[in-house]
Amino acid sequence: MKKKIYAIFDIGKTNKKLLLFDENQQVIEEQQEVYAEIHDEDGFPCDDLERLTEGVLKQWEKLQNDNRYEVLGVNFTAYGASFVHLDENDKPVAPLYNYLKPFPEALSEQFYTMIQNKFGQSKTEFAAVTCSPLMGLLNSGLQLYFLKYAKRDIFNKIKTSLHLPQYLSFLISGQKYSDFTSIGCHTALWDFTKDDYHDWVKAEGIIEKLAPITTRKSVEVNPQPSILNPEIGVGLHDSSSALLPYSANENEPFMLISTGTWCINLNSFNQDPLSLPAGQAGIDLISKDCLSYMTPQGDMTKASRVFFGREHDYQVERIAEYFKVEKDFYKNIQLSKSFKLLESSNFIPACMEGTGPIPQKQDKIWDLSSFESEETAYSALMRGLMDILKISIKLVDNGVKTFFVDGGFARNVLFMDMLKSDFKDKIVKTLDVPQATALGGVLRVKRNSSSVVEI
Repeated sequence: MKKKIYAIFDIGKTNKKLLLFDENQQVIEEQQEVYAEIHDEDGFPCDDLERLTEGVLKQWEKLQNDNRYEVLGVNFTAYGASFVHLDENDKPVAPLYNYLKPFPEALSEQFYTMIQNKFGQSKTEFAAVTCSPLMGLLNSGLQLYFLKYAKRDIFNKIKTSLHLPQYLSFLISGQKYSDFTSIGCHTALWDFTKDDYHDWVKAEGIIEKLAPITTRKSVEVNPQPSILNPEIGVGLHDSSSALLPYSANENEPFMLISTGTWCINLNSFNQDPLSLPAGQAGIDLISKDCLSYMTPQGDMTKASRVFFGREHDYQVERIAEYFKVEKDFYKNIQLSKSFKLLESSNFIPACMEGTGPIPQKQDKIWDLSSFESEETAYSALMRGLMDILKISIKLVDNGVKTFFVDGGFARNVLFMDMLKSDFKDKIVKTLDVPQATALGGVLRVKRNSSSVVEI
């Protein structure tokens, strides 16, 4: 008897995974590949779209012919801010441009001048209504603007542009859709005040290149005939997907603090706008690196971010070099009570310029000479990082009772102790949710999707 499963293609910048879940939402098999980057026509590194396409199709074909399994559903999670551009024959006409590729300064100025002249919005006002801090090609809508004015020959060939998760779905379903989780991912495409594409998307003819949006209740597309006939998801932006297992398990409002290179604080129970009415005093959330994502139903998820892990790793390397210890010294620190009670720090970040709640350029370098050991320096580092994270969290906290923490720092004892100490009025939890991003993809195609996920 064949085992009934759900298949999830989870495509990260580094790791490309195929995960198989059983009906109890447990991972029963995982395949992982790492592809070497190639270069686009300008010599900038990018993902190998041809190899990625071939890999997904080959894995899907192999799965269809695997007599051990009956596939009930398949879905796709992938990083955002990335488009695949297809011609009239549904063939890619451009590389999978890297969202870190520099956006030409002159073209940026041209774009925001157009926004000001045509729609009367300053850079800050535009960023607020689209919930998209100014981030160049990380605002994926600007990629289409870039192609229109800098690479017109490519732009003219484009019939349909699909965000990466929806392109992966198209490979198997043959159908092209846009999805709220990708549209709402700091793309500069969506006007959150109008709940529609921003007027610039229509004025510049960009909307003609975009596929129809899935309905707010849609969880699947109609698949092409298949011997398995599974439900085929339209794909999800990975950050939005990671929220779904927690949402399925929790009835009360909560915030997810997703830790790693970035600490991203996601509050889907806060749908207040990032901007304030004209003349009203308050915190400028855009300048403090707040943004919004969207759920699969198109609801706002307010978020703030801190370049926490990147700063942590950089300063840990400095501490290790200064005290001549191994770079992973902090993993073996036995925390004393004095460490846990540390309340202040003279920490100065080095990697956060232009990001987080304190985006100003720092004129000084954090001085390590006052510390007697690597342990005390690390404790001060964590206190300093937590002070910044605390500011960021408060920007999007509207009184939720519970914080869920996932990612690497959920296993850092000092991080968790400080978070609980700083937010004594909150319930701070870490839940064992293996492959939360992929599991979110399962929940969007699971036939009994109303069931609570076991975590």
